[in-house]
Amino acid sequence: MKMPCPDDAVIADRVALVRGLRKVSDGVIDDPAELAAYASDGLTAYSQLPLAVVLPRTTADVAAILSYCHAVGIKVVPRGSGTSLSGGALPLADGIVLGLGRFNRILDIDLANRCAVVQPGVTNLAISHAVAGDGFYYAPDPSSQIACSIGGNVAENAGGVHCLKYGMTSNNLLGVELVLMTGEIVRLGGKALDGAGYDLLGIVCGSEGLLGVVTEVTVRILPKPECQRALLLGFPTMVAAAECVAAIIGDGIIPAAIEIMDRPAIHAAEAFVHAGYPLDVEALMIVEVDGTPAEVDHLIATIDTLALVGGATTIQASTSDIERTLFWAGRKAAFPAVGRIASDYYCVDGTIPRRTLPAVLTAITRIAAARGLSVANVFHAGDGNLHPLILYDGDVPGQLEAAEAVGAAILEECVRVGGVLTGEHGVGVEKRDLMLRQFTAVDLAQQTAIKCAFDDSNLLNPGKVFPELCRCAEMGRVHVHRGATRFPELPRF
Repeated sequence: MKMPCPDDAVIADRVALVRGLRKVSDGVIDDPAELAAYASDGLTAYSQLPLAVVLPRTTADVAAILSYCHAVGIKVVPRGSGTSLSGGALPLADGIVLGLGRFNRILDIDLANRCAVVQPGVTNLAISHAVAGDGFYYAPDPSSQIACSIGGNVAENAGGVHCLKYGMTSNNLLGVELVLMTGEIVRLGGKALDGAGYDLLGIVCGSEGLLGVVTEVTVRILPKPECQRALLLGFPTMVAAAECVAAIIGDGIIPAAIEIMDRPAIHAAEAFVHAGYPLDVEALMIVEVDGTPAEVDHLIATIDTLALVGGATTIQASTSDIERTLFWAGRKAAFPAVGRIASDYYCVDGTIPRRTLPAVLTAITRIAAARGLSVANVFHAGDGNLHPLILYDGDVPGQLEAAEAVGAAILEECVRVGGVLTGEHGVGVEKRDLMLRQFTAVDLAQQTAIKCAFDDSNLLNPGKVFPELCRCAEMGRVHVHRGATRFPELPRF
């Protein structure tokens, strides 16, 4: 879809804005062809050109840019690698994008304190690569870890396949340097295990760029486990696989990871990666355990027995690190693999109590079928974080809207059974109009009050997360917009 053409007044204002930005930064982009690269994020069905993109190099640059935008009332959308799947980095037609790609340095590796200080544009996987030679790694590992930035991970509180045992970003985050919308610079946390005062770090992690711009991150690094092995477990039904998850954890075992894929995802991943997955099963579970060799052997034997009792028809344990990595290669590539079997897919991110897995997975199939669509399921089974991939064809009129409706219904089902709207992808624009399904108006008023405490002009990433952010004096009113789509104001491709 073509972008709307601005009128002469808007063009004049934009010229003045760009002129002002160039006084405080040497990294201003305003050419429409170049702006197109920033028009969307991982939620690619929607696109919007910003007024400009600014690429700062230092914290002082960020402070100057935000201070200027605050003074003239210009909205700012922070952006890392643009891999957000909830529209968290979608630009605004009346705002700028603040791109943090130049913040790509690892500043300090402190092995004695088991932490690393990095800039927000450093990719997730680069941290592990930087400390691998010393026998350490960074635990949170989203599937997009080769591309996603650590700043974006902080914004969304990203997880990954190993978050069951080692936690989300919030469990591995020690401190940040944060620039407020006014240009003020604050430090929250640091290398110490605890600090005085309110846990503002906990508020910032997962705040989706609404409270400040992160310019430095201190993360916890861990020693590599002495031994790691993975099991491939195939089951004749998804219910049997889900029940095996409960049996493993109920036996007191907390694996490093438990992942499940259904038949469509299995076949797509195997055709893409050739990992050796069995193709005659309805559900494939990957369980990884780590520790000392003796401990790992014991856990493998125990899980083997539980899987047999649970009806597993395929049981294969990795015998080398190469084979273990191959097991994971298919799961890590599941999203692009599914992209080969459908013209388009819509990725949902919700979390449910583990005990409800069988019922919710059945409901997902029913919800999609009612709209004439199908689903490939890939999910973090250990913590109940679901990622149904709703398959559709964007060239067929009405199918994108149907996929959105299916996604919304799935998330409402997650909340109904005691779960939440997001596990790691964030709310962004994708889920903002569903927030009242999980929270009361009073809940949202308290959350938006925190937003106003950090950004009383509502200039940082407005339009994301909350159905409507009222002026700070009107926090009692929360309104959910109703439209043809859940965010009708955004142009589509």
